[in-house]
Amino acid sequence: QVQLVESGGGLVQAGGSLRLSCAASGRSFANYVMGWFRQSPGKEREFVAAIDTSGIITRHADSVKGRFTISRDNAENTVYLQMSGLKPEDTAVYYCAARRILALTTTSTSYDYWGQGTQVTVSS
Repeated sequence: QVQLVESGGGLVQAGGSLRLSCAASGRSFANYVMGWFRQSPGKEREFVAAIDTSGIITRHADSVKGRFTISRDNAENTVYLQMSGLKPEDTAVYYCAARRILALTTTSTSYDYWGQGTQVTVSS
């Protein structure tokens, strides 16, 4: 089992940048595929990015491609989401998630563990 704690959210102006962190505790962080999802009021939780166990293979949603980058540091048990060129439509609660099965997936129900989320608000 793994516990996940997100940090780094906040209020930023459009065009600005933030870096989200997700610290994992528990066993074998390096064995988990990690993902970021987001949810805004009245909307379904949506996929943002995912990264494989080695940190080499990544996948990003089309809506964030070229602006957001997922990465991980297995020595620090942490996964990151670097966000730049932020837009008001990026406003949401951002969640970190872990998946025991090694294939990358964009489906939220395929992830086994979730953090509590961190709020990102982008003002226009």
